Amino acid sequence: KSSESLAGRIIYHELMGLSIEEIKDSKKDIQNLWIRGGYPISYLTDMDEKSYNWREAFIKNFLERDIPQFGIRTSSIFLRKFWTMIAHSHAVLWNASVIANSLGISQPTVNHYLDILESTFIIRRLPPYFSNIKKRLIKSPKIYIRDPGLLHALLKIVTLDDLQGNPIIGSSWEGFIIEEIIKKISNKHEIFFYRTQAGAEIDALIIESNKKPIAIEIKYSLTPKLSKGFWIAFEELSCRKGFVVYPGNEIYPLNNNVYCIPTDKLEEIFN
Repeated sequence: KSSESLAGRIIYHELMGLSIEEIKDSKKDIQNLWIRGGYPISYLTDMDEKSYNWREAFIKNFLERDIPQFGIRTSSIFLRKFWTMIAHSHAVLWNASVIANSLGISQPTVNHYLDILESTFIIRRLPPYFSNIKKRLIKSPKIYIRDPGLLHALLKIVTLDDLQGNPIIGSSWEGFIIEEIIKKISNKHEIFFYRTQAGAEIDALIIESNKKPIAIEIKYSLTPKLSKGFWIAFEELSCRKGFVVYPGNEIYPLNNNVYCIPTDKLEEIFN
């Protein structure tokens, strides 16, 4: 609350949720982090239902108390509907017109609401990567709810069994791993996704200045397979290496300097 700007004398640090490194390293603990999210109270409680109830209370307080302070003057019921629609769009290209038409509001209003959720650390916009390749590229960002526990609460998913039977499982896993990778990224790295209208696609690209990109695919499968679109993009971008993050236990090579790695070995990406 200083009246001075403190320019050059202050550093801001974004404190993210608990990471895989900060919890025990068993598969059960990683599953709990995925289901419950990284808010400490949510993760550390002894029952999934207690964790779910805490996240429900968090969402209610956020919508009814916090959001109005940011200039959104509308009902918490309407905002809950908006946030739930964002949850259903998790890991999907952002399409403001579809959301606006569904809610009966303008597209600028929808984008304004999304800006507020981004500035309050609720959602993440993953930008597309543009290169000098003469291809028609997808220009819309992909949208993620940053904390997987909040995503699951919005979709009424309480346990791992609930999630296993839900079509959101692949998208949920993708968002979870994206956030875990971002927790490890240093200031010299940037992260994007890559997709062309011809079908070339990579879930995440790690870019470091003066170096060729690192390609990352995220698969919720013990026997992950890469699509033709990945290999096309891998060659187009001259990626120096690639990784497939999967829920298994072993590191093993595929080909062309691409490796499968488990969730607790994400540091391999930066080695």
